[in-house]
Amino acid sequence: MTAVHHAPAGTDHAAIGAASGLLGQYRAAPDQAFFASPTRTLLAEGVHARVPQDDRPLPARVAETLAQARRDGVERPLVVGAVAFDHDSRAELAVPARVRACGALGDDPLIALPAPAADRIEWDVRPVPAPEAYGAGVAEAVRRLREGELSKVVLARTLELNAAEPLDLPAILQRLARRDPGGYTFAVPAGSGRTLIGASPELLLSRRGTAVLANPLAGSVPRSADLGEDVRRAAALLESPKDLHEHAVVVDAIRAALAPYCRTLDVPERPTVVRTAAMWHLATTITAELADPAVSALELATALHPTPAVCGTPTPLAREAIREIEPFDRGLYAGMVGWGDADGDGEWVVTLRCAEADDRTLRVYAGAGVVAESRPEAELAETSAKFRTFLDAAGVPR
Repeated sequence: MTAVHHAPAGTDHAAIGAASGLLGQYRAAPDQAFFASPTRTLLAEGVHARVPQDDRPLPARVAETLAQARRDGVERPLVVGAVAFDHDSRAELAVPARVRACGALGDDPLIALPAPAADRIEWDVRPVPAPEAYGAGVAEAVRRLREGELSKVVLARTLELNAAEPLDLPAILQRLARRDPGGYTFAVPAGSGRTLIGASPELLLSRRGTAVLANPLAGSVPRSADLGEDVRRAAALLESPKDLHEHAVVVDAIRAALAPYCRTLDVPERPTVVRTAAMWHLATTITAELADPAVSALELATALHPTPAVCGTPTPLAREAIREIEPFDRGLYAGMVGWGDADGDGEWVVTLRCAEADDRTLRVYAGAGVVAESRPEAELAETSAKFRTFLDAAGVPR
């Protein structure tokens, strides 16, 4: 399936080498941010202003920061960065001093050139929680689900990796981008000298003018190296009652959240399947037309986030279950990453297949949607498969 995407104004899709060139200029500097989507490639450098952390709603803080940047003489200002899973608690967003943008990585023929090979690094890997503890957490969630407290809860786990040598984050970004050039690749400052780096398959929401697009993914199965088996898995996913139910919960929640803002709203009756290098996912492309053109992409995204795809449903009960079962703070994982401009346009992606990184450490995240029919061993296998997107790019052996 090829999803519909809004092509941004002012981008040149014909310039061979432009997008891969911006990718190659990323250096993991503390004031650099890279973001690539099926509509554009963006490299931001320097900091004109940071979005403040205070008690005002995030869209209000961002709107004021952008308005001030315009008053300062910044032409077409935008914010870029990441927002935490708990978007009221933390956002790492800034107005860059300089932004270079061009067309999509997937439209640049040079992106097909091979990425640099991963260095041989000695890794110390510590799972948090341990696999058996994660399985016990899934079993506890299933117990709550069967008692009727919840319809779905998403449980994540992490791998803490320490390297013997300094990490080459630009090379990791190259491998992520060249493995899935049609997806969403990002590397943005995460605070305290760390970098949030990853390649997400899932668009939370984009807005261009009054046109709105959401592309929720829920319901997944690992890919197979055997072509016949790979096709069989995709076909089985499309008929899986468990996965179709999990997907429908997410789509219904997004429909309900968008409806108050939209003059028209088109939601297909059945999902399709989309593939990444590691996974098959059920996907639905939702399109809408805004009733009020003053509503920004970020305001819509915060109204949707967190969706049942990363949290669960009902949202308050799922959040509480996550706090009680997961033995770590998600931070920026399962939040959103992207950009938004002073006109209200923007692209916000669910922060998946990612890690927070510094000079020698990575904290890699993966989660799975748990419903009443879930089995701990299946959810453990799903998270292990999702880890591979990042671990392969980092050169962590299987």
